[in-house]
Amino acid sequence: MFIEILKAIILGLVEGITEWLPISSTGHMILLEEFIKLKTSEEFKEMFFVVVQLGAILAVVFLYFNKLNPLAPSKSVEEKKATMSIWYKVVIGVIPAGVVGFLFDDWLNERLYNYITVAITLILYGILFIVIENRNKNRKTRINSISELDYLTVFLIGVFQILSLIPGTSRSGVTILGAILLGASRQIAAEFSFFLSIPIMFGASFLKLVKFGFSFTKLEAVILLTGMVVAFAVSIIAIKFLLGYVKRNDFKAFGYYRIALGVLVVGYFLLVG
Repeated sequence: MFIEILKAIILGLVEGITEWLPISSTGHMILLEEFIKLKTSEEFKEMFFVVVQLGAILAVVFLYFNKLNPLAPSKSVEEKKATMSIWYKVVIGVIPAGVVGFLFDDWLNERLYNYITVAITLILYGILFIVIENRNKNRKTRINSISELDYLTVFLIGVFQILSLIPGTSRSGVTILGAILLGASRQIAAEFSFFLSIPIMFGASFLKLVKFGFSFTKLEAVILLTGMVVAFAVSIIAIKFLLGYVKRNDFKAFGYYRIALGVLVVGYFLLVG
């Protein structure tokens, strides 16, 4: 059991880092799975790689609890209205990916969950990060706070988020790219991306748990809880790092990293295949 718990710790660590940085947690997990194989059923592993994200999303809830809590007694009536406005925008933003994900979840897993798709999307969006950052180098942003996001803009960001259903894309990466293209600052793009992830990840985790069933063996329960706890702790660090990073830097470094990882994925699977 110790070895399996150690594997869960490593997987949770990678999930916690890669979920929030725009470098694709799925791409890293697929590559990591080649070296760290859980001794469980395939059904459990499929569920684990989704539900472990629940630990990561709880870090957002923890860090932004006051900002996202419309019932906080310390808030004025106007502040509570502003908080509810954030949630209205989140609901609008998650509709496109939520509908498509619900309808095509099994099809996407069967057809696109492979290293070729992951490598292509890693490289493609890595290039896009570099191109878009070069394009926006001297442009002024028009959206510098969550309150300045209008409902059409958040819906369009939600449309971009549909692309994250393709493995290797990176949910945070594609929503950040979309928000930047629509005029948001890097910090607001990253922050709103965090908020959009809350219902998406809760929904995806619930769906996987229902499909798997709630009857876990003792080992499976320990593996899942360990991975989630580690992902939660590491996510707090990763989120704080990203918000600090974007205040002083652009996203091109992540673009170069994605391209390098995509090439590594292709090279590795060609060698072993």
